[in-house]
Amino acid sequence: MTAAAPAVLILGGTSEARSLASRLAARPGLRVISSLAGRVRDPALPAGEVRIGGFGGAGNLAAWLAAQHISAVVDATHPFAEGISASAAAAAGRTGVPLLRVVRPPWLPGDGDAWHPAASLAEAATMLPGLGDRVFLTTGRQGLATFASLRQLWFLIRCVDPPAGPVPPQCQVILARGPYDAGAERALMRRHRIGVLVTKNSGGELTAGKLSAARDLGIAVVMVTRPVLAAAPECSCAEDAESWLLRQLHRSAGA
Repeated sequence: MTAAAPAVLILGGTSEARSLASRLAARPGLRVISSLAGRVRDPALPAGEVRIGGFGGAGNLAAWLAAQHISAVVDATHPFAEGISASAAAAAGRTGVPLLRVVRPPWLPGDGDAWHPAASLAEAATMLPGLGDRVFLTTGRQGLATFASLRQLWFLIRCVDPPAGPVPPQCQVILARGPYDAGAERALMRRHRIGVLVTKNSGGELTAGKLSAARDLGIAVVMVTRPVLAAAPECSCAEDAESWLLRQLHRSAGA
């Protein structure tokens, strides 16, 4: 009887997750399953099997890992995806399935940057009235209601899909998906006379152009800092994640 192919779960939705799925899907004898949250209407699908939708908490995820005979889990979700990262850590602890978290390096301020750190979207909202009256909001459509009470400010809101909840009364919404070129970001900010940029510290090159543009234009940046996640082994790129997975599968095969 032929043994079932080892299976790995990639909690994804990021460029790192897609890169890892492509690398692993090219390897014969390996089942690669990517799980997407389903919050984006038309996501870029990775190679291999794709599962869309949440698991419903750590307990359900642990049961799913056992039912699917998952050999290892890679959490390559967005740095602000606190819920699924917490569930992954708890489920891995319950089941003993090895877990690795792919954490892209955060952005760091450089010479000429005018960054104002905020611990949350709520704190960012309280800071805005003192920084500028025309705001470029690039924190995604989740959490826009936090800024809905700021009636005296004007917002340029950029997200992938249309907002589903309350938004500030004075706003313009543009739908776009990165990457975003720094030159185009400068032109966009000039055209809308932006005085302050609000963003989460997601890291990565795909959306870093707005930071270069803000620096060049002397625009203040409210930078929402990353949440603290449960402790787990970490790496910073798909290549290192692939090496870790192969080591885990080799150990499992030799057990």
